[in-house]
Amino acid sequence: MERPELPLPQLHAFVVLAEELHFGHAAARLGIAQPPLSQQIRRLEEKVGYPLFRRDPGGVTLTPAGRELLPAARRALTDLADALAAARAVGSGEAGRLRIGFSASLALTVLPGLLDTFRQRHPAVRLDVRELTSAPQITALHERTIDVGLLREAPADEPELRFRTVLREPFVAVLPAGHPLAGRRTVRLAQLADEPFVLLPREEGPQLYDRITGLCTDAGFTPRIVQHAVEWQTVCALVGAGLGVSLAPAGIRQLRLRGVAYRRIDPGTARTEVAVAWRGNDPNPLVRHLLAAVGVVGEAQPEVC
Repeated sequence: MERPELPLPQLHAFVVLAEELHFGHAAARLGIAQPPLSQQIRRLEEKVGYPLFRRDPGGVTLTPAGRELLPAARRALTDLADALAAARAVGSGEAGRLRIGFSASLALTVLPGLLDTFRQRHPAVRLDVRELTSAPQITALHERTIDVGLLREAPADEPELRFRTVLREPFVAVLPAGHPLAGRRTVRLAQLADEPFVLLPREEGPQLYDRITGLCTDAGFTPRIVQHAVEWQTVCALVGAGLGVSLAPAGIRQLRLRGVAYRRIDPGTARTEVAVAWRGNDPNPLVRHLLAAVGVVGEAQPEVC
């Protein structure tokens, strides 16, 4: 179908004249002189091929062609006004869609408060929240399938991305409830030297994996890893089943699984960092709004002890 070329001033002039049925009144309402209004109507009638108004000494009346065109003209102007308003809302960051990747364990700590703060500030924005481990989030940011990521242990070699620390959490030892060390309030890392370990695969979060194994190395041993699991809940469930022990961010303690004990570790100075990640050159105003919400949540979020 051929698209008609109808300048908006002509369509607007037609609708106003159809409502006023008087050239002088319509011209005054439009804020123009009567001759330019007459020219606009004449050009529109030339495009239609038929008169839209019947000119009478006291005013005008719509012709059948004009009556047929009027509802569509009103819809077109209304749709355009709505589209412009929607475009302005998206452009200002008050509407649109924001795609957020997050590591599953963050649903136990920073994520709920962040989403709640953002939704209160920007209720018209649609949030598309996707559970991804840290490494896939980095890939998704480069591939532009997410706009923002919430991950653990930001990598140091990503010049196109930006990172901001949101939360620092200590680590805890994850033990079977019946383990001899589960009866203690604090576990020295060196006491886990002979234990089998259950950890996340390194490819899912290399920085966090290296952080945990580095803690073991500093304590004088290399962890003997017997089982991998992608999600922390699965890691803890496997520990509860007796497959081994683990080291995990302290927020994992909110997973109250039967047969699992969480204990502080010594030294207790080690922390894992949670960071928000985004593309440095991303002009999306929704990203800036989320970073502002992250600042509020980060100020209100104490270190997990």
